[in-house]
Parts: sequence; C-alpha cells; structure tokens
Amino acid sequence: MSDPIFECRSASVTLPLRGGARPIIADISLEIRSAEFLSIVGPSGTGKTTLLKMLGGLSQPTAGQVLVKGKALDGPPEDVVIVFQDYANALLQWRTVASNVAFGIERMLPREECADRVKHALSLVGLLGRADDYPWQLSGGMQQRVQIARALALRPAVMLMDEPFAALDAMTKAGLQDELLRLRDQTKTSFVFITHDIEEAVYLGDRVAVLNGSPGRIEQVVDIVLPYPRDQITTRQLPEFLAYRYSLHKAIGHA
Repeated sequence: MSDPIFECRSASVTLPLRGGARPIIADISLEIRSAEFLSIVGPSGTGKTTLLKMLGGLSQPTAGQVLVKGKALDGPPEDVVIVFQDYANALLQWRTVASNVAFGIERMLPREECADRVKHALSLVGLLGRADDYPWQLSGGMQQRVQIARALALRPAVMLMDEPFAALDAMTKAGLQDELLRLRDQTKTSFVFITHDIEEAVYLGDRVAVLNGSPGRIEQVVDIVLPYPRDQITTRQLPEFLAYRYSLHKAIGHA
C-alpha cells in the first residue's frame, strides 16, 4: 500500500468565541490514500466542513497535526483543491467557460500550455464543445462540471468536495457521480467527498468515514467492498450495498 497523501494525527479545531471557545472537531485521526475516494457523512453540526477546511489548509488545527506527503500542513497545499456546493457563485459569470477553467492557472503557465490544460480539463468533463459559452447559459449540472474542470486544470493530487451535488436533481447527480468515478480512474486524483446522502457516500466511496457528536469525532471508518465499475441500477440493488446503507444510517442515528 502506498504512503498516505494526508494524515491527521489526533487533530482538533477549536474556534474562539466571546467569553470562551467552542470545540468543533476533536481527536481526528485519518489517512487519505493515493487515488482513493473517501466519503464523509454525519449529521449537521458535526464539523464536516471544518474538517474539509482543515485538510485544505484554510483552518489550522488547534491541537494535533495534519501532514501532507509527510510534511506538516501550514497553509493551503499546492496540489490540493476545494470544490464547494455553490457552483453559481464560484464561477465568474462574465467569463467564458474556458476562461473560468483557466482562472487558476493563467498567470502561472505560458499561454499555449494553459490553453492545452483547459482543453484537456473540459474534455475530461465532457464540455469541450461549450468552451465559448458563459456559465449563465449552462444548466446547474454543467456549471458544476465547469467548477470541477477548473479544479482538474490545476492537476491536483487531492480534490476536496463539500456537498457538491446537493442542489442538483437526481438524474444530474447520478450522472456526475459516475463522472467523478471515471475521473478518479483516469487522473488518479484522490477525492474527499462530504455528503448528507448516505447512498451517494456508499456508491462513490472506497471508504466511508462517519463523523458524529459535538465536537465531531470520527466514530468509524467503513471499507466499501463493491464491484467496479459501479452502476447506478445494479450496484444499488446489491445486498452488500443495502447492508452498507443500513449500517451507516444506524451509525448516524437515522435507523
């Protein structure tokens, strides 16, 4: 097994408040491996987004340690990107699809190399033919694909995703779930994926981490052993899939 890309060692985050402090997550010990899809589930208020921000270097642990490729994390790592739920506000509506995808790399790369990366990223998400459109001309699912393409153009080792499909309809969500699994296989990017949808967590995940309590703690990490390639119909009907769904519902108190 390869060395982990991320390693949390008893990491905690406490936020200062007037007259005191509030612990948000506590004693998080977790590894994220190369080309792995790690889903994170848990009730609202258990610190899932705080955990993601800590991994992205946007929030520093107040206790414990976070390592990236064996080195202590002291800010946003270069090869880690975050994709948020609110794709409409994440995209610049006055820029074309192609220039939105180029936004993170256009000042770092020569023009020709930047154009090649944008073209490749749009091809990966199936939007090469919409490069000259504007975000407001696209459906919600397509706009989220643009945000994913912008992240892929950075060639990340890890993509952190905070409920990216929560606002999408069921059919669009299913299509993008399959898109992510295909992208993982093609790019070998690792994914850390927060969701409230337990079926989504099982369908996508190689492992599912359950965050519970206040402050949030990792209650358990479940290895998901389901055949690949996964299929929206047959995979979801497997007895093993239904067993994982039940045990995770029970773990977060929904059974």
